[in-house]
Amino acid sequence: MTAVLVFLGAAVGAPLRYLTDRLVQSRHDSLFPWGTLTVNLAGSLVLGALAGAGTALPGTVLALVGTGFCGALTTYSTFSYETLRLAERKAYLYAAMNVVVSIAAGLAAAWLAYDITNAGPPPRN
Repeated sequence: MTAVLVFLGAAVGAPLRYLTDRLVQSRHDSLFPWGTLTVNLAGSLVLGALAGAGTALPGTVLALVGTGFCGALTTYSTFSYETLRLAERKAYLYAAMNVVVSIAAGLAAAWLAYDITNAGPPPRN
C-alpha cells in the first residue's frame, strides 16, 4: 500500500515539476535556472512543513506527499546538471549563485515551514 501512495504522489509531483519549470523559465530571459529553483524551494517548504508536523500526520500522508510528491517535484540531478551547464558556458557567477541560493534558500524554506508547523515538545504537567 505504501508503494502505491508513493507512486500516486510522484504521478502528481513529476508533471507539476515539468509544468512549473517550463512556466517559470519562460517568464525569465536569463540563463539562470529559475524554474528548477522554484520547484526545489516549493518542495523544501512542503517537506519542512511535513517534518514539523511530525507524528501529528499519519505515515500514509508522509509516503504520499513527502516521499512521492516532494520526491518527484524536487530535483537534485537537474540542479546539478544546470549548474554544470552554466559553468561550461562560462557563466560562473550564475553557477555559483545557483549553488549558494538553492542551498541557502532551500534550507531557509524548510526551516521556516518546520518552525511554523512544529508544535514543539508536549507541555509539562
